[in-house]
Amino acid sequence: MAPRRPPELYRAPFPLYALRVHREAGLALIGGGGGAAKTGIKNGLHFLQLDWRGGDLSASLLHAHDTETRATMTMALAGNIIAAGQDATCHILNFCLQKPSQKRGSGDSASSKASGDEKGPRRRKAPPSSGPGSTSDTHKETNEVTVETLHRVQTDTSPDALQKAVCFSDDHTLLATGGVDGFLRVWEFPSMKKTLEFQAHNGEIEDIALSPDNKVVTVGRDFQCCVWQRDQLVTGLHWNENLPGIPDKAYRYQACRFGTVEDQAKALRLYTVQIPYKRERRPPPCYITKWDGHSFLPLLTRPCGNEVISCLSVSDTGTFLGLGTVTGSVAIFVAFSLQRLYYVREAHGIVVTAVAFLPETPELLKDNDAALLSVAVDSRCRLHRIPCRRSFPVWLVLLLCAGLLVGTVLLLQLAFPGFL
Repeated sequence: MAPRRPPELYRAPFPLYALRVHREAGLALIGGGGGAAKTGIKNGLHFLQLDWRGGDLSASLLHAHDTETRATMTMALAGNIIAAGQDATCHILNFCLQKPSQKRGSGDSASSKASGDEKGPRRRKAPPSSGPGSTSDTHKETNEVTVETLHRVQTDTSPDALQKAVCFSDDHTLLATGGVDGFLRVWEFPSMKKTLEFQAHNGEIEDIALSPDNKVVTVGRDFQCCVWQRDQLVTGLHWNENLPGIPDKAYRYQACRFGTVEDQAKALRLYTVQIPYKRERRPPPCYITKWDGHSFLPLLTRPCGNEVISCLSVSDTGTFLGLGTVTGSVAIFVAFSLQRLYYVREAHGIVVTAVAFLPETPELLKDNDAALLSVAVDSRCRLHRIPCRRSFPVWLVLLLCAGLLVGTVLLLQLAFPGFL
């Protein structure tokens, strides 16, 4: 039976393009907007508090950060630092969580200003099972968010300038950006001093991933996926080298992500998505490829459906892959075998722009093996869950085995008197 339509956690007043989840604070950060066009559609970055109410996960608006005439198209997180791609620039923001009691200490006037700035509970979306009273109670206990702009740097210089990818290194000392002009730019963080700038692709850079040893993987529209050590090309990836029936330029790379391997501390995997270059009446399948993250040799390639993939995410432990499509569908795959575990057709009404797994903590996962958030141009944020597989407790299995053994002995005694 196909999964039912996933629940809607939040609906923004603008199209959504970027999504990140803050592990420690249990926040979902979503960004988007209508850009500079005078259509009346706002631009913003919303901070959502994730918590469970009445058995359902809910997302409550903590803070709406106005990005003026710029829509946030890409986003990366490093602790409380946000790197937001807006037009041809990357804005480095620092957000701070404060308890309501800390702000009230400065006086009633400051408190009233804060509450006035939030525009009341009308901007919060409570789950259907929760009444107004529970929403109000949670509102009193939630944190408040302040946002400060630290830096603003230009990351694209083409005539149609747009930053399309941004990524922090694991140790948060480097930030890599890419855009329409095909240049890879690497910045020292937090100083935002530019350390590298070179043309990595002949055309747009679609995605960027940084390995733990700071190798940079870039995906371009020129059919190339390249691995760089600073500005030196380490290797170009060839996903179809073991699939001779697929020409080199029939597909292009769309996304790339590094992931860990559960129970293997030193192992590393790179995942890439390949989509057809041309649209056809009978669309060919898209593919996922799993690579060794150190040698960059292909380990496994599998088709992942005929819908064109738009975005990719890897869970914290590297166990699951999340995919969104241009037709609004969402799927979850097992990273080890690249087999599909979950799929909802047209979960959104239009292209899925970003997906992100919830942190694998008991507070947020509850009784689920995995939980994935998805956002789309339809302004909605939806939740996709894989419930934990039910299993018998060990003590019950042992008890049943003992009972079976005793029953067998008694039957033998009845059938053969004097057996014992």
